[in-house]
Amino acid sequence: MRAMKLPIRAGLFVALLLWFTSGVYGAAPAGHGDVQFPRPIETYADDTTPGIWGKLAYRALAEPFNVVATVIFLLAIIHTFLASRFTQWSHDIEHQMETIAKLGKRDSEEHDRLQFRAQMFHFFGEVEAVFGIWLVPLAIAIVAFYGWDTLVGYASRTSFAEPIFVVVIMAIASSRPVLRVAEACLAKVAGLGGGSVAAWWLAILTIGPVLGSFITEPAAMTICALLLSQRFYELQPSMTLRYATLGLLFVNISVGGTFTHFAAPPVVMVAGKWGWGIAHMFEHFGWKALVGILIANALYFVWFRKELVGLKALKAAAPDERDVPVTVTVVHLLFIAWAVLVAHYPAMVVIGFLFFLAFVEATKPHQRAIRFRGPMLVGFFLAALVVHGGCQQWWIAPVLGSLPKLPLMIGATLLTALNDNAAITYLASLVPGFTDPLKFAVVAGAVTGGGLTVIANAPNPAGQSILQHRFGEGGVSPLKLFLAALIPTAIMGAAFMLLP
Repeated sequence: MRAMKLPIRAGLFVALLLWFTSGVYGAAPAGHGDVQFPRPIETYADDTTPGIWGKLAYRALAEPFNVVATVIFLLAIIHTFLASRFTQWSHDIEHQMETIAKLGKRDSEEHDRLQFRAQMFHFFGEVEAVFGIWLVPLAIAIVAFYGWDTLVGYASRTSFAEPIFVVVIMAIASSRPVLRVAEACLAKVAGLGGGSVAAWWLAILTIGPVLGSFITEPAAMTICALLLSQRFYELQPSMTLRYATLGLLFVNISVGGTFTHFAAPPVVMVAGKWGWGIAHMFEHFGWKALVGILIANALYFVWFRKELVGLKALKAAAPDERDVPVTVTVVHLLFIAWAVLVAHYPAMVVIGFLFFLAFVEATKPHQRAIRFRGPMLVGFFLAALVVHGGCQQWWIAPVLGSLPKLPLMIGATLLTALNDNAAITYLASLVPGFTDPLKFAVVAGAVTGGGLTVIANAPNPAGQSILQHRFGEGGVSPLKLFLAALIPTAIMGAAFMLLP
């Protein structure tokens, strides 16, 4: 039998996952690596220090590295808002290169210099690469303050389980059999509206996010973004409607995973510790999220109704009519189920993914090439965010712990826009004395704010990676995304706080 060969990109992809996995299980070196870093919150012993600002000032003086790490983190956030500007600069330089090439100077020193600058600005413009870029000054700061062993020890102890899970789910969910079955399910719902563009738009933005509670949010984001790209963005709607749709998608996905306790990263971080199961999630979060999704979608549909209805005259891309055997589809869904089941065990996730790649190769006539670029960039983004986030607990924990219910929810929503919502809930789980109303408020705030920025929710980079090219040369503008997501965010917040 002919030996089965995996594509080179697949090999690189698996190598990246194995490197992440080694970070999860690697032993910290001796010496400084054995010192707890970042400094545990309880070691500050500042319970008697009055006021939140007093605590923060004391911790900044006690551990000056805290200020340095937070400044680096804020600079990375600012960089994400400037990413589109870097991309535009890259395109401007490429135009200069084209002019030089037309003059017959393609091999000139000036052309090579411009090519290097264009590539550099393009890299700085990749939103998924931003936090990875800012790991360099963070690593230098750690070494300068504590030494090399502490840096290696911190990297070794940091869990990359979530990045590994997200990239594997993205890769599997983007496979042809999974997309076909998801599209078939949504087609049934869209068929109730005559299969029009508007019906597809409503079906994807309503049913898709709710599916995230069962196939996980990263898988739902991948499927919804791919279907929106094919069924909606391909038809060239106005830029205003494009951003409105992206804002709805991000917010709806963020709250759509709250029907269960295993699908949304911010819920996963606290469900076990706080004893939350499916019944608890549906009673306190799930049905309220559905009400919010329906209201937000209806509001945007009414506002953009004329344009959505007008898109029906345009012809969408022809669907893929090739049949996929039921057995192949079932096996793919089982691979997703396996990844969900062992999500907290990276080595088992990677082993399952290796079997998946082998199965894809064996059933090649029913497959298409697995997309690796998007998952790899998202994995890089999330892994870097986890490293940065671990250095921010010195200020996030006391800020959350000092707020009553309503301000806590609003605070969690705003903080989520500046940090991954799973990090917010994880740090909240470390705050002693949290009552049930405060637990609800912090999780509700975290999922409510999950659509405001790309970094606010783990699946968002996946959606942006898939849809980036639909927003022109500069890609997705962080400011326009924030503005587009404000109204659905306010609706979700009201649904969680006002519904009984």
